[in-house]
Amino acid sequence: MTVSRRKLIEPQITPYYHIINRCVRRAYLCGDDPYSGKNYQHRRDWIVSKIKQLSEVFCIDVCAYAVMNNHYHLVLKIDIQQQQALSPQEIISRWLQLFNGHPIAVDFVNNGDVGVDKKQALSILVAEWQSRLGSISWFMRCLNEEIARKANKEDNCTGSFWEGRIWTPRVMQEFEKACWQVHVYSVSLWGATPNLYGFIHVARILYELKVYQHRRPSQIFPCLL
Repeated sequence: MTVSRRKLIEPQITPYYHIINRCVRRAYLCGDDPYSGKNYQHRRDWIVSKIKQLSEVFCIDVCAYAVMNNHYHLVLKIDIQQQQALSPQEIISRWLQLFNGHPIAVDFVNNGDVGVDKKQALSILVAEWQSRLGSISWFMRCLNEEIARKANKEDNCTGSFWEGRIWTPRVMQEFEKACWQVHVYSVSLWGATPNLYGFIHVARILYELKVYQHRRPSQIFPCLL
């Protein structure tokens, strides 16, 4: 039975989630398409650049990522403390980096305040945007929509570029999070063939694994030995 992502993503239970998203219509994210002969490695750079931009705007940490030929993996952490600590000015400033601002919010940024008759509307806007800045759904929406528009323009076509649903399993424990990070790394590294390039950010993985430095590697990941 299909479960709403709203019910799957519950930051009060766990802030960590492993995201998998796939292309449709045999589209490519990177590597060589054996049918058309085209190389799509530049699309990998699109995704990586957008991920980096969004991680600076949203209150969501990117713990690991891998871009494969027709899908990508993300391990994300919702930073609840950062989200709750944002001031109204910070919330509006972050949101305006991604979307055109509401006139009331623009007035607040330009003038430092708004009239009494607009304060309630501004408060509602700020509360909504603050919620979205900690939302994985909005993070994925901002990432996927831009990549889809660029890819469709390049392919000279319209329609869906991504599958309708994103696979989003919860990552419940620190150890499980580290295992998912290594899984994402291994998918990218060992799952690649000459025509299926992978790309992975491993610095964060190695940093996160310091939490287990008092344990032998065989105790952490016996499957790798």
